[in-house]
Amino acid sequence: MTGEPISRIVIAGGGTAGWMTAAAMARMLGEDVSVTLVESEEIGTVGVGEATIPPLHDFNRLLGFDENDFIRQTQATFKLGIEFVDWARIGDRYIHPFGVYGRDVQGVKFHQLWLRQSRLEGGADVGPIDDYCLSVVAARMGRFTRPSANPAAVLSTLRYAFHFDASLYARFLRSFAEEGGVRRVEGKIASVEQNGETGFLEALTLEDGRRVEGDFFVDCTGFRSLLLGQTLGVGYRSWQHWLPCDRAVAVPSEVAGPPVPYTRASAGNAGWRWRIPLQHRVGNGLVYSSAHISDDEATRQVLDGLDAPAAADPRLLRFTAGRRERLWEKNCVAIGLASGFIEPLESTSIHLIQQGITRLMALFPDKGFAQAEIDRYNRWLITEYELIRDFIILHYHATERSDSDFWNHCRTMEVPDSLAAKLALWRGKARSIREQDDLFTEDSWYAVLFGQRIIPQSFDPLVHGLPVEEAGRFMAHLRDVIGKTAAAMPSHGDFIAQNCAAKAAETV
Repeated sequence: MTGEPISRIVIAGGGTAGWMTAAAMARMLGEDVSVTLVESEEIGTVGVGEATIPPLHDFNRLLGFDENDFIRQTQATFKLGIEFVDWARIGDRYIHPFGVYGRDVQGVKFHQLWLRQSRLEGGADVGPIDDYCLSVVAARMGRFTRPSANPAAVLSTLRYAFHFDASLYARFLRSFAEEGGVRRVEGKIASVEQNGETGFLEALTLEDGRRVEGDFFVDCTGFRSLLLGQTLGVGYRSWQHWLPCDRAVAVPSEVAGPPVPYTRASAGNAGWRWRIPLQHRVGNGLVYSSAHISDDEATRQVLDGLDAPAAADPRLLRFTAGRRERLWEKNCVAIGLASGFIEPLESTSIHLIQQGITRLMALFPDKGFAQAEIDRYNRWLITEYELIRDFIILHYHATERSDSDFWNHCRTMEVPDSLAAKLALWRGKARSIREQDDLFTEDSWYAVLFGQRIIPQSFDPLVHGLPVEEAGRFMAHLRDVIGKTAAAMPSHGDFIAQNCAAKAAETV
């Protein structure tokens, strides 16, 4: 092959992954590159991922979406974080926020200052660290507004993402992509043609005999991984020994009251239940280990835990946490579930799609398919997968629960060396060093570590340089301003009604 420009791209599969990829390519590639997406209405999409994280703003801005229109079109609500219930102990409750805790002082991290002040005599007056995070306080009050652009304002510390209907988002993206020149082909893929000498992919053959030829292929065929896994033979690395949940039951329910501005993840005896409020319905489900609970019992638990009547029959999904050994092989990149899967505990599935697209655009190939570029892409994405993996494992491992075999396994299992090193650093003096490509901020790590009772022995010695009384006044003022700022916000439901209510939801 030569270094000639790629002129034909074929995306195998639709859904969120396929149409996000198609939309980005429609926006970023020139008219000389044709993009064809092949999908079949007969093959359903997983469509469970309804909760997102803040980096999705970057993707939507890249495409030029008006946020209020995007929210209306996808029946979206706002998300300030995730509430975790019963994780370290039954009865515990904490929020992992998207915002930050307090403000650093003279180079000292705020959580270090809070640790020192809370351990002083009378430290109970300092209150929980959550009181110093606007995203947490607003979430608990059920309030929302968009952040301030003024970096000096407390309101600038607010961060948010969305809950939305994944199928509606895919439809929204499809419309954008097709307007940008992407061609959609309806049909089921029967086989994948390869070059006899190089093994490179050359065409998809559909069941009716049509051929869709391409220079470059994107595998968005979901868990099947038809191109990268089945055709090119790239193996799958399982992480089930660390992440034992391998199934999910999902069921939507009717709206019951105003939507809260956060996702809820409630730990059970063999996994956890999610609750995701949208404008027109509520997403519910249970992620669980089939080795510790039956499918029938999991379904019963989901249905028994609904706040309102079910709006459809439960759907059962099977998966194995892990990733492909390589995500780019020859002239094929896998994006979305075809590349790997980390359960939705921290709403990272759509983000990993976004990262796959972003990294691909940064290393977009020509027909020479330079191996150095392919290797760099694989290192990039594998690192991101593994950093996210460690953060998810933390939630399971950092528990005191011993009420079931499931939690006994999670509490006592050996964790990856990379996570063990982070925990050792934290347990000493509450240190948390963010890796270069880590999606999760230090504040995210603080939230889960404190929330799940991993309390450090000491704190940063630099805190001793901050006068106790002065620090106390600073914290009391900050706590007061955060509380008043949150109380002044409109309710989450009122903000949506005034700015971005979907037509179908106005009658709900």
